[in-house]
Amino acid sequence: MAFLTPQGVKKVFQLQKPEGREHLRNLLNWEKFDEVRDSRRSILLDTFYESIIFAVGKGFPWVEVVQVVKFTQELLQETKGCSITQAITILRNKLSDYQGQFNTTHLLALCDYFYNTFIRHYRLYQYVLGQDQEVNLTINHVEVCVPPQPLPLAEGKDRDLCNLEQQLAELTTAEMQKRTNVLLLKEALHLEQEHMLQKKFSEMAVQQRRVLKREELENLINEAIHIQIKCLKELLQYEIQTTFDILDLKLQKKTLNLNAPIPFPLSISGQPGQDESLKTNKARKAKKAKDKRQSKDSLKKNH
Repeated sequence: MAFLTPQGVKKVFQLQKPEGREHLRNLLNWEKFDEVRDSRRSILLDTFYESIIFAVGKGFPWVEVVQVVKFTQELLQETKGCSITQAITILRNKLSDYQGQFNTTHLLALCDYFYNTFIRHYRLYQYVLGQDQEVNLTINHVEVCVPPQPLPLAEGKDRDLCNLEQQLAELTTAEMQKRTNVLLLKEALHLEQEHMLQKKFSEMAVQQRRVLKREELENLINEAIHIQIKCLKELLQYEIQTTFDILDLKLQKKTLNLNAPIPFPLSISGQPGQDESLKTNKARKAKKAKDKRQSKDSLKKNH
């Protein structure tokens, strides 16, 4: 404790705890250490720091505060490995040794402090500071994601209105998808029709290398017409079904719009047309009241 001075402990007290502990470590001429891995030295530094805070809080002069830290160090060193009975005896003897350095009030305060802290938790102090500890430490670096910055409340929407817009968007998407499916089917049927006709014409060309008779030509034309009608029928059936589906989607959208929630109460004064109507009505009422008063006045004069 040769490095501790009254000015040094005064600065330790004036600083915040993290800075005060660091300054105390420098005054003790300790090398920098890992607070997590070297828990013994960290607790020992806390013990010295708390003794300074105690002494200043009890009104010890700065010179005596240095002696309190020295007293703490000697007590911890001399009681290492002792029983609690021996520790109490050592504490009593040390208090007697320091009678010349503290007055009676401060000596009693020092006795109470170490009895209520060191002696009361003596086994814990001995376990932590009196023997080597096997440190089994695992450190995992975990990335902490901060919550996203919330959007301005002014840009927010009513929940029911937001749900309505989402439902309308889904219905619109479904309608567009059905229209797209019709176009895709039309293109697919057109390609299938061309393929079937080409296949039929190729078969006729392979079977006969001569001029077709009237009956054969009619059959070929009928088959071509049949292929076209078949594709057209399939397309019309799909278009009819799709039309009904689209109408149903439009009906759902119309129903949703009719039952749409009102996000904010309507303000009569906020609508220009209604403002003009109110002004006109007030003017008419005022004119009627004025005419009525004038009529009464003229009747009184006539009488």
